[in-house]
Amino acid sequence: MFQLGLAVIAAALLSPMGYQSDVYIWVRALQELLIAVVGPGLIVLGAPWAAFRLGTRRLNWLLARPVLAVIAANVVWLGWLLPGLYDAAHGSAFVALVEHVSFVVAGLLFWFQLISSRPLAQRTSPIRRFGLVVGTAAAFTVVGMVLVFGSGVFYPGYANSAHHVATVLDDQQLSGAVLWMGILLPLMVAGVALLMEWFSNEESAELTAGLDRLLAQGPRGWPSRPGIR
Repeated sequence: MFQLGLAVIAAALLSPMGYQSDVYIWVRALQELLIAVVGPGLIVLGAPWAAFRLGTRRLNWLLARPVLAVIAANVVWLGWLLPGLYDAAHGSAFVALVEHVSFVVAGLLFWFQLISSRPLAQRTSPIRRFGLVVGTAAAFTVVGMVLVFGSGVFYPGYANSAHHVATVLDDQQLSGAVLWMGILLPLMVAGVALLMEWFSNEESAELTAGLDRLLAQGPRGWPSRPGIR
C-alpha cells in the first residue's frame, strides 16, 4: 500500500497528466485528488513508520487534536483553489512544487486522523471520525457546487489555445464536478469502514455487558438450608 501510494503520486506528477494539468483545469483537479487524497491515504494505510524507525512517541502528537488537524488539511486543500494561488501555481514551477508538497503533507495529516496506522492506535471514537469525514465531504461539496454552477471564470490563467472546443468556463465547471464527485469515493469507503467499526464496538460492548449480567451472582431466592418459616 505504501509503494502504491508513492506510485499514485509519482504518476500524477510525471505522467502525461503532469503536462495536461497545465492545459486543462479538470485534469489538474484530478491530479490534485490523486496527490492530496488517494496517494497519502494509501501511504497511511501501508504504515511504513516502523520501517523508518519512527516510534509511537514521535508520532502521537499527530493524533492530539483530530478536529483541528482535519480543518487544517481542508484549509490547505481548498486554499490552493483560490484564484490567486491557483494561477500562481500554474505559472511558477516553484509555487507548484510548494503546492504539491503541502497537498501530500495535508493528506497524511488528514488520513492519520481516520486510519489506524501502526504503531499508532486511534484514540478517537469511530463515530467522531465519521463526523470528520462528513464535514470534509460537505466542504468539498460546497466548493464543487461553486465551480460547477458558477457563471464567471475564476482561473483566467487557463485561457489558452487548447480551449477552442470547450471554453475555460466549461473546463472550470468540469473541474468542479471532478473535485465534488472524485473525493466522495475515498470518503465513502472510509465512512463505511468507520461505521462498521462503530457497530462492531457497540455489539461487543453489549455482548460483554450481557455476559457480565449472566455471570454475576444474583441474590438467592431460597436459603441454603431448609428452615421453619
